[in-house]
Amino acid sequence: MEQSSNFIRTIIKQDLETGKRDHVITRFPPEPNGYLHIGHAKSIVINFGLADDFGGKTNLRFDDTNPLKEDQEYVDSIKEDVSWLGYEWDALHYASNYFDEMYMCAVLLINKGLAYVDDLSADEIREYRGTLTEPGKESPHRARTVEENLDLFERMKNGEFADGTKVLRAKIDMASPNLNLRDPVLYRVSHASHHNTGDAWCIYPMYDFAHPLEDAIEGVTHSLCTTEFEDHRPLYEWVVRECEMEMQPQQIEFGRLNITNTVMSKRKLKQLVDEQHVDGWDDPRLPTISGMRRRGFTAEAIREFVKETGVSKGSGVVDSAMLDHFVREDLKLKAPRTMGVLRPLKLVITNYPEGEVEWLDAEINPENPDMGTRKIPFSREIYIEQEDFMEEPPKKYFRLFPGNEVRLKHAYFVKCEDFIKDEEGNVVEIHCTYDPRTKSGSDFNERKVKGTIHWVDATHAVPAEFRLYEPLILDSEEEDEEKTFLDYVNEKSLETLNGFIEPNLKDIDVQEKLQFFRHGYFNVDPKHSKPGKPVFNRIVSLKSSFRL
Repeated sequence: MEQSSNFIRTIIKQDLETGKRDHVITRFPPEPNGYLHIGHAKSIVINFGLADDFGGKTNLRFDDTNPLKEDQEYVDSIKEDVSWLGYEWDALHYASNYFDEMYMCAVLLINKGLAYVDDLSADEIREYRGTLTEPGKESPHRARTVEENLDLFERMKNGEFADGTKVLRAKIDMASPNLNLRDPVLYRVSHASHHNTGDAWCIYPMYDFAHPLEDAIEGVTHSLCTTEFEDHRPLYEWVVRECEMEMQPQQIEFGRLNITNTVMSKRKLKQLVDEQHVDGWDDPRLPTISGMRRRGFTAEAIREFVKETGVSKGSGVVDSAMLDHFVREDLKLKAPRTMGVLRPLKLVITNYPEGEVEWLDAEINPENPDMGTRKIPFSREIYIEQEDFMEEPPKKYFRLFPGNEVRLKHAYFVKCEDFIKDEEGNVVEIHCTYDPRTKSGSDFNERKVKGTIHWVDATHAVPAEFRLYEPLILDSEEEDEEKTFLDYVNEKSLETLNGFIEPNLKDIDVQEKLQFFRHGYFNVDPKHSKPGKPVFNRIVSLKSSFRL
């Protein structure tokens, strides 16, 4: 990260200056139960960035303690996303690799009289826990002896009990004002195969027990997490202390990233995927890292966006236009400029020689002359955008209409002389004349035109599919308890168009990014593009009202 000031950086700096720490180790610890999203990108940038700034290390660790929801597919996708964002982990760990040590820590707590096996069901435990204003009730099994608990816990481990029939709970304080300290569950029975350990275990530690132990085992100095875990910090410290861990990590919370019109819940994202509201986890409308990569967002833009949002305790909502701004800033000097017609309308230049083709020169990127030039074919028939012609235009419409003249980008002035309609009254072809003296780059200055439109030569045009995106979820200022987030799914979030592109783009590689004149920045879809039949995802439009 940039050397900007934030409260976590201040804490780490003070820890090093006072001798509380002599090194820095952070970790990025996702649970492999879904694909990473833009919210995780903030945690990645913070953890890896701060460690780098202080000459430290960052581990990638999979918090894989729930085999019912986790899968190797998610593990692989997380590795790919972290690497694509530009970060290298110093060590790769799995929580499941520490199951033996965690089990021994649980036995230690039992021997210290700080954990017991409980027979209450999940609903009963919830009922006994109490509320924010009322203390909880002690379980009738809380007074079991150390010997009973050791025996029952071992039998849990050996598979003698069915799922949900017994749990191991910490013995802390059922009257604590912090509900997380009211005898939290440490282990549950789950006869499920694990992606990493197979069928070696049928009991699995809960996150609040496993996570602090993982940090301590790995020697993490600063355990950085979002503010929803702030109330869990006393339990985090209790586990580390009572399990007598040599390393004492420090948990520090920061505000999570929220973005307008964006779902930031893996559970909701999974529902969208499972119910086929979208085209998989990498759907370009999703805020998943894989979806944003497929749409065409760059790693550089995402990193700069996250840095600009800052690090604080607050969890405000960031305008999605801010992310679009960083994409434009990153691509404006990198992306080639070209012409594509998304809604084609044929234009015939009646006084242009039949059968003749000339090749025009055009800069690849006017803002970056070092990118050179490209050749564009031009002939008697071309395609323009349907919106660039109107039979009866309103005032201040400067594109084509009967009797009006415009400049064809990189080519000539053309004047509309006539047009043809089909039986339904739709304009299907317009006829123009051109002035050969007005070729782009010539010194002809006899007259000026106010409109410039883009085009693609019809003889050499390559068919292409264009996908235009709008927010998948529409924000609502009104709360309605009878509605779910699915009620706010935007049915118009994807518009698919079939048009034409310049011939030099026919064999363009997937994931290549370019700017189509007037339409915005696009990326070649890696999932649906085929050789000679490219599919373009619009990343962002050209216009933005956002200002830093």
